[in-house]
Amino acid sequence: MNDLERQLDYPLGERLPPLGEALDVAPGVRWVRMGLPFQLDHINLWLLRDRLDGREGWTVVDCGIADDSTRGAWERLFAEALDGLPVLRVVVTHMHPDHIGLADWLTRRWSTPEQPCRLWISATDYHVAQLARSINTGVGGEVAARFMASHGLSDPQALERIRGRRNYYVTMVPAVPERFQRLRDGSVLQVGGHAWQAIAGYGHAPEHIALHAPSLGLLISGDMVLPRISTNVSVIDVEPEADPLRDYLDSLDAMRVLPTDTLVLPSHGRPFRGLHTRIDQLHAHHDERLRDLMQACAEAPRTAADILPVLFRRPLDLHQTAFAMGESIAHLNLLWRAGRLRRISDDGVHRFVPA
Repeated sequence: MNDLERQLDYPLGERLPPLGEALDVAPGVRWVRMGLPFQLDHINLWLLRDRLDGREGWTVVDCGIADDSTRGAWERLFAEALDGLPVLRVVVTHMHPDHIGLADWLTRRWSTPEQPCRLWISATDYHVAQLARSINTGVGGEVAARFMASHGLSDPQALERIRGRRNYYVTMVPAVPERFQRLRDGSVLQVGGHAWQAIAGYGHAPEHIALHAPSLGLLISGDMVLPRISTNVSVIDVEPEADPLRDYLDSLDAMRVLPTDTLVLPSHGRPFRGLHTRIDQLHAHHDERLRDLMQACAEAPRTAADILPVLFRRPLDLHQTAFAMGESIAHLNLLWRAGRLRRISDDGVHRFVPA
C-alpha cells in the first residue's frame, strides 16, 4: 500500500470475492470480481437486490468483457450467488469493453417474451458503443495510427500494430443490445427500496454514469474515482481537439457534494471511504503532471510521444502505449486550450511550446 492509499479507509480490509463468487458489502449489495487479460487484471461488478414490475431478483451493474472465462464465472454466480432469483435488468456505467462487453449476452440470457431484461445506460455511451463496433475509433486502425503519428509516434512497429487492431473493440463487445433504457444526470433508479441517483461524468467516457444511494451511503463510482490508479483520460482520433481532462477534473469536483463518509464502490481496486481525499489526490496528481509538461515544453518543442516518459515513468507495452498517447494528448490539449501552450504543426506533426 502506498502513502496515498494509506490516507483512505478500506473497511473490508484485504478481503476480495473469489472469481465466480459474491461478497456482501451492504444490505442487498454484493461485490463480484471478474478477470481481465490486461495489466489491470480485474473489474468489479455489483449485484443489487431488486424488485421490478412485481418480480423479485437482481439488478446487475456492469458486465465484464465477452470471453469464455467471464461467461463461466457468471454461470457460477447464477447458480450460487443469486438466491435462485433472476437478473431483472443490467446497468452499464459506460461503453468501455470491460463494462459493456457481456451486456447483450446477459440481457438475452434473462429476457422472456413477457419480461425483457433491459440494458440501462446513458444514450451517448449506448450510441458510441454501437459506433465503436462499426468503425475503428481511438485504439486501432489506419485513422488511429495516423492520428498518433501526427502527435509524434514514429516507431514503425508500434504504428503497424496499431493499424492491425481493427477489430479490437468487437473482440470484447461482440454485440450491443438492440434496445435500452436511458440514464441521464439526475435520473433516479428505485432498486430494492432504495433510490439510486445517476451522476453523469465526462472525460473518461462520453457520458459515464455513477450511481449514488444516499440511504445506503454508497457510491458506485465506475471508473470516475478509483482508489489506487488514476483514471485513463484520453483524446482519440474522432475528436482530436477535445479537452477531456478538463471535463474529467470538473466532473470530480461535482462529486464533492456527496457526504464525506460515503463508501465508494469502484470498478477497479477495493471499496473505500475518503472520496473527498481521493478527489484532492487526483487533482494533485494531474497538477504535478501538468507542471512537468510545462517545464518539458519550455526546454524544447515537444510532441505527445516526446512526453510519454514524463507522464509514465515505467516501460509501456503496445496496449499501454495506445492509451498513454491518448492521455499525453489530453494533458497537452488542456494546456493548449487554456492558452498556456501553443501548438506548432509545420511538418504535419504537432509540437507544443509555451504560449
